[in-house]
Amino acid sequence: MLESIRLGKRAKNQLVSLKRKTGISNWNILCRWAFVLSIAEPSRPRRVTESLDEGVEMTWRTFGGEYTEIYEALLTKRCIDDGVPLSPTDMSQQFRFHVYRGIGYLAAGKRISNIGDLATLSTSNNLHATASI
Repeated sequence: MLESIRLGKRAKNQLVSLKRKTGISNWNILCRWAFVLSIAEPSRPRRVTESLDEGVEMTWRTFGGEYTEIYEALLTKRCIDDGVPLSPTDMSQQFRFHVYRGIGYLAAGKRISNIGDLATLSTSNNLHATASI
């Protein structure tokens, strides 16, 4: 599966802002929220072509923690649903696209001002409304 996760400078800046707003101090926790929010969207994420210099890097194990296998299964299922080949390269790329989209949803919203706002997003009524926040 994936060995490491790299995100560019824009994603890093958005994560820094989210850390400040929510009080969540770990990149991996915010990236988990971002990934899950993105895969809840029925559309495929757009391709992101950004330099990965000066960004964020973490291992797949750090990203997933004790739930690594669950996140891997979610990504595999989503790739199958979207017709994306299950090669490590394609899956890694799709994972990054989903995390970027999810971070964008979280960072763009004016409603995210604390950790409680993230919890509110986890309700089923709000998952598909993230694009408007």
